Amino acid sequence: MEKNRFLQVRASFWFIPLLYGIIALFLAYGSMALDRYASKHTELYDYIPDLFLSDMQLAQTILSSIATSLLTMTTITFSSILVVLTTYAAQFSPRALQNFTSDRSSQRVLGMFTGGFVYTIVLLLLAKDKGGDLFIVPALAIVVAFACLAAFVFFIHHSVASIKVSNLIFQITSKTMKAWKENYEDDQSLNALSECGEAEEITSGKGRQLKSKKAGYIQHVQIRDMIQTAKKLKITVKVEKALGSYVDEGTPLLTYWGTEDLSDADSLLNQILIIPEQEPIRDVGFGIQKLSEIAIRSISPAFNDPYTTANAVEHIARILTRLGKSYIPKPFYTDEEKKLRVIFHKPSFEDLLYKSFYLIRHHGKEDTAVMHSIISALSIVADNNDKEVKEIIWNFSCYILEGLQETDWISLDKTYLNQQFQRLADACCREEKFMGI
Repeated sequence: MEKNRFLQVRASFWFIPLLYGIIALFLAYGSMALDRYASKHTELYDYIPDLFLSDMQLAQTILSSIATSLLTMTTITFSSILVVLTTYAAQFSPRALQNFTSDRSSQRVLGMFTGGFVYTIVLLLLAKDKGGDLFIVPALAIVVAFACLAAFVFFIHHSVASIKVSNLIFQITSKTMKAWKENYEDDQSLNALSECGEAEEITSGKGRQLKSKKAGYIQHVQIRDMIQTAKKLKITVKVEKALGSYVDEGTPLLTYWGTEDLSDADSLLNQILIIPEQEPIRDVGFGIQKLSEIAIRSISPAFNDPYTTANAVEHIARILTRLGKSYIPKPFYTDEEKKLRVIFHKPSFEDLLYKSFYLIRHHGKEDTAVMHSIISALSIVADNNDKEVKEIIWNFSCYILEGLQETDWISLDKTYLNQQFQRLADACCREEKFMGI
């Protein structure tokens, strides 16, 4: 749980600038200490080129000029960030703002400006008390200024690249697949079972509920710690809400069996991370939701960009292809003694498949390009998975077909879509010939 809280703080926009500012403060004191050491051992100046040495007046001029310049660049950077955030919210999705604000490159650039400003200001304050005639620190401040200038050029390039919707879609896909990998590795390292014979016997008894003490979204459930806590308390615990679900104060969050008086309920509730807004820490469904929102907004009358929708759908297919190969929800978790301790139902592949496409199908049901992209995506997922996943995809495609049959397609569009459905039927290994829309 502490690790996930750190990740949440680490993703905050202020974390890296604050860290860089603190480091710069210590570097400034260290640089001035080095300068004072050199002033007491003047023979060291013989090894330093005169170009890197300054008198008091020149040192103060250089440091004040650099501090002013860095503050100006920081202001411009903030303005650029606001422009990018406005573009994200207006054209892509309000949920996509997190992808830019949590981006390490943007935070590091802002951190370098913050650190550079703190570094030069502190040197400017300490320079008057040095007690020597020559200064080395202005040369060090110039090096810092050059580094900040290079970071500024990089930031402009990075901002332009970030506005490209294709880059945003790729980043969301990568983070979603990373979240899935972490979840999958957690299940692999735990004693997770798809079926458990004692589950029905245990849950048939009277369970007692633990209610949430705060409102927010469930971002992570620390299964490993919950298993150890349940073992210690000699109980079986069921998590009543799924990842990404919103809970209010007093919402039933956990149900436990095995004891009537639970003395340490807080230790169980603390294993569930609840935060005010959704963040893609371990929630695969939230990443798919963001891609779906980008796809839907692209086909709205304000943008009318079905090819961006097709790009988003292709990346959703990439996620589903990976999930289909190894994603088997295992809701039953046992301890080392094979006793059932935690029940936590994760969304099935059918649920994720439906949530990926149902809104895109609804809003793009009369757009040939959109429907073609959905059918092609389903074909890709089916081609790369086994018989069980193929069956799920074919059943879902029948739902897509129902929507297509409600629309009056003209002849060429109907022929084109029929061809795509036939390819999907072949990918799902359907022996019967597709009859058409």
